[in-house]
Amino acid sequence: MSDLDQLTQSLARNLRRWRGERGFTLDALAARAGVSRGMIIQIEQARTNPSVGTTVKLADALGISITTLLDEEQTTRVRLVTPEQAVRMWSTGAGGHATLHVGTESAGPLELWSWLLMPGDSRASDPHPPGTVELLRVTRGELTLLVDGTAHRVPAGTSVTFEGDVRHAYANEGTEPMEMTMAVSVPPARPVPHAR
Repeated sequence: MSDLDQLTQSLARNLRRWRGERGFTLDALAARAGVSRGMIIQIEQARTNPSVGTTVKLADALGISITTLLDEEQTTRVRLVTPEQAVRMWSTGAGGHATLHVGTESAGPLELWSWLLMPGDSRASDPHPPGTVELLRVTRGELTLLVDGTAHRVPAGTSVTFEGDVRHAYANEGTEPMEMTMAVSVPPARPVPHAR
């Protein structure tokens, strides 16, 4: 089985599990995530590999990290993630990419990322759930961070934090590659109350 097939199977299994634990019907998760019911069915049946955006929307709607949706095993107290196990979530033709290294569900999803944006690369993000916080540190080049329509220049050595519940985007408008490390903290989703 290829790495992509294993990832597809893990995603299918974990999406079904977390949807059940949260008490979400297909329709409820579709509404919360802004993803079609048909797409969720295809993902849960391991018949498709969703886009990064769809995966993020599902994780946010469930109140879990992307890592939790993709992990094959989450049962040990200490979990080492080797470079080979980190998940390349997206890449560009120019060579830019984002890698999800590790995440946890303790007190809500928390994820650690490394990003490389080549000159001219940009990546937009839909708003995350209220209470989501992003922290990042640029280690090379300069990031143009757009938060709710306002651009912020973040040069190498500078750190920034912002609330991620608005549209935001990351861009490299410079002439050299931009590298950063980012942590994303998402509040846990509340289960749907059962009708009595």
